[in-house]
Amino acid sequence: MSQMLLPHERVTAAIRNAEKASGVALLPFITAGYPERERFIPTLRALAGTGDVIEVGVPFSDPMADGVTIQRASRAAIASGVSLRWILGELRQAGELAAPVVLMSYLNPLLAYGQDQLAAAARAAHVGGFIVPDLPLEESGELAARLDAQGVGLIHLVTPATPEARMRQLCEASRGFVYAVTVAGTTGGSARAMSAGVTAYLDRVRALSPLPVCAGFGVRTPEQVRALSGHADGVIVGSALVEELEARRDPVAFLDSLRSRRH
Repeated sequence: MSQMLLPHERVTAAIRNAEKASGVALLPFITAGYPERERFIPTLRALAGTGDVIEVGVPFSDPMADGVTIQRASRAAIASGVSLRWILGELRQAGELAAPVVLMSYLNPLLAYGQDQLAAAARAAHVGGFIVPDLPLEESGELAARLDAQGVGLIHLVTPATPEARMRQLCEASRGFVYAVTVAGTTGGSARAMSAGVTAYLDRVRALSPLPVCAGFGVRTPEQVRALSGHADGVIVGSALVEELEARRDPVAFLDSLRSRRH
């Protein structure tokens, strides 16, 4: 089926299928090449057996949307020579995985790579889309058009503070899914209960979005995943998973633990 779908359509389909099957899709996030470069593709393959879509972070020197865990992972990955070019090369050689892959990158590495070359390289590397936290909607047209020509999506972010009219624009401009930031601030943070305000916000995004809505920032427990089920189509788990990798624990077992107590 994946051969008949555009890359961003494969992302959407994977989330929709998982949401129908088990209530909510699970989107694990890892920083590319961290903790070890040689474990990047084996880790991705392992996660693809449990996760529904995999988000791969492109390390950047000033990751302003990320908390201390992902900042630390980015610094270490850069020090070991991980770059966007290396990531795309590794993904191209690995071939299509069991779960689609999207890249989370700040804008500078994408511009440095070259937008035309980036779109073609992403398609060749089986990348379904890009999340670019520091790219405003008003400045995204050029990159979106180049990616769209290759069937690769530009995934926009919304927050609880986004006005409804702008939220609608962001949802309509997205491809693959809409990334709904659940908290004010950066990624990571301690485990906390999801408030009624968060679930009402997610319901509002879903009512506006023609695409699946995936909730991220601060999700790390089965209870949080369960609370978000029914309010988001997917849940993104990042810092908590990176910490499992740092501690040399099994990331797949951690993801399974989030799934096993979902209902």
